[in-house]
Amino acid sequence: MGVYRFTKACMIFAFPILLNSFSYAQGYGFSGSRSQGLANASVCLDDVFSYHNNPANLASIDALSFGLAYENRFLLKEFQHQSYAVCIPLGRGVFSVGGNTFGYRDFRTFKNGIGYAMKLLDVLSIGVQINHQMIRLSGPYGNNQTVTGEFGLSYKVSKDWRFGMAIFNIGRNELIEEPLERYGSSMRLGTAYKVSNMVLVVAELEKDILNPMRFKSGIEYEPLHNLIFRIGFATNPIELSFGLGWFFSERYHLDFGTQYHQILGWSPNMSFRFDLKK
Repeated sequence: MGVYRFTKACMIFAFPILLNSFSYAQGYGFSGSRSQGLANASVCLDDVFSYHNNPANLASIDALSFGLAYENRFLLKEFQHQSYAVCIPLGRGVFSVGGNTFGYRDFRTFKNGIGYAMKLLDVLSIGVQINHQMIRLSGPYGNNQTVTGEFGLSYKVSKDWRFGMAIFNIGRNELIEEPLERYGSSMRLGTAYKVSNMVLVVAELEKDILNPMRFKSGIEYEPLHNLIFRIGFATNPIELSFGLGWFFSERYHLDFGTQYHQILGWSPNMSFRFDLKK
């Protein structure tokens, strides 16, 4: 058995242990290659994938939008993550639908839900989301289902500077009674500053109930009107991110990216989104 196959076999054997450090394992995952190219410092980004990253930012979307995203964590087929999101502007706010799935045949998580975002003031937006989540294990272990909630805020200090906050699983829903385990809960607080027409800088803090606080930051550089480069950095654990965005037109957006973990390796991702501009 080669070194690569041996390492891969060990990782698959340790799958339940590794999942403890991945929010994906309980249905919560960042989505969209734009987010992932910026080390998932995405609490202030406003596109259709805000459904997964901060529902409050959907309030600024003024046209029907939908997106599809795919990520392969550490190049293992057992760590595949797929997601979708749709947002529909209404009279006073934006209605959204979305979901994601993570895992493989013997262990898979599902999350699907609906949300609503609206502007309370010109500078202040709020978003809420209700999700149905399920963890499915093969054999005698069966399934576990619950309903979780998300909440987000977005505040614009100026045209170029904003803050965002997002909370996942507000009620800390129970996963197992004995020993007591709960679905993961996390809180994120971040900011984004548009330095110029070509440069956006983002940074945020993320605190999961069970894990150390993470600092994440990224830079988005747009040398051409249809081409964007991204780079990001995160701690605990240290990860580097890189990304590329390509706009076919104002309606069609294609993004690619990858993240690099210093021990586990590369996690390529891609996403597509469509904005029905008026």
